[in-house]
Amino acid sequence: MSAMTKQEKSWVFYDWANSAYSILITTAIFPLYFKAAANGAGLAASTSTAYWGYANSFATLLISLCAPILGSIADFKDFKKRFFTFFFALGIIFTLLLAVVPSREWLILLICYMVTVIGFGGTNIFYDAFLVDVTSEDRMNQISSKGYAMGYIGSTIPFIMGIALIIMSQQGVIPLSVTVASQAAFAITALWWGVFTIPMLKNVKQVYYKDRVPNPVINGFRQLFLTFKKIRLYRPLFLFLFAYFFYIDGVNTIITMSTAYGSDLGITSTNLLIILFATQVVAAPFAILYGKLADRFKGKTMLLVGIFVYVVICIYAYFLKTTLDFWILAMLVASSQGGIQALSRSYFAKLVPKESVNEFFGFYSIFYKFAAILGPFLVGLTAQLTGNTNSGVFSLIVLFIIGGILLIRVPETDPIPKSNTLSQ
Repeated sequence: MSAMTKQEKSWVFYDWANSAYSILITTAIFPLYFKAAANGAGLAASTSTAYWGYANSFATLLISLCAPILGSIADFKDFKKRFFTFFFALGIIFTLLLAVVPSREWLILLICYMVTVIGFGGTNIFYDAFLVDVTSEDRMNQISSKGYAMGYIGSTIPFIMGIALIIMSQQGVIPLSVTVASQAAFAITALWWGVFTIPMLKNVKQVYYKDRVPNPVINGFRQLFLTFKKIRLYRPLFLFLFAYFFYIDGVNTIITMSTAYGSDLGITSTNLLIILFATQVVAAPFAILYGKLADRFKGKTMLLVGIFVYVVICIYAYFLKTTLDFWILAMLVASSQGGIQALSRSYFAKLVPKESVNEFFGFYSIFYKFAAILGPFLVGLTAQLTGNTNSGVFSLIVLFIIGGILLIRVPETDPIPKSNTLSQ
């Protein structure tokens, strides 16, 4: 950390800040809390699961469709920080509301959660785009990787605090109900997210921008239309996005399906939580390692290495039988999960015209969000047809192979013209 500038440190710390939301709200605690609240209100388990899926899909779709136009407007001077701050405040406020809304009000809880998803997703569009403002191109791989590493480390602390509160309440160690302990975990998440975002709000500024115009919204739409009109000029960038769509779909599917896959193998919930925690810890140093190796062997090369590791993971998953096998699989995932995500962000940041970076990170967000569709469907369909979950995970190899082939075809040199030639 000492080798980084103040701006770089402040940017990296936002990964540390928002990681609490990622693991406690979207992955570990709130999904179980909502299920219990909805089922306690008389909803069937299948119905509450369906509502949970609808809520995630709608919120994700909304922010994804808005991302390019918001990004196009944010390319004008002073708008990027304003949008970041707005979505950050939205996420924080409604995460706090999760801690105070009575658990019996399952519908209000679900609506609040949907707003947090929009706040979290919206903030990340502009956070990723700020990478070009805080560091130089030759340092992007390392800074992006350190961000992911800090996120993995930072996520473990509130995760332990939240899980500890819930376990102690279950065992009667502390005089709190499980409901109150869960609500306390949501409050910890909001506070963690808020406090560690202060350096980002204070020290990170928009360096690359377009001059303000009288009607930024109208001009934002106009610039978005112009980008589509001249899309052939962005061939390397969009070819990378298509490659990213496939391989990141595989990465995300393995993350989201991991607990269900582990359960099918007969691994207990306690062991799954321990493995999840260990994966977060191990992923941190490997994310930094990927960043260092990318500076030596090029980011594209290390992305292909990460894709190869995931191909091995898919093959190994086919033969998985024991808890030890699952541990090995989890450590393989940890070795490349953060690296492939971090280098994708920095590789893309190097491709985009800096004055239009927000608009293009809006497209990046769309491809990332919509890359959560094909993989789970492929796993589910294959598992259902074969009657074997292992075969379902193995089927993801197709996504990594397609993504790798497309990535190889991305030109090494970038012929993308400067932004001023595109606005003519």
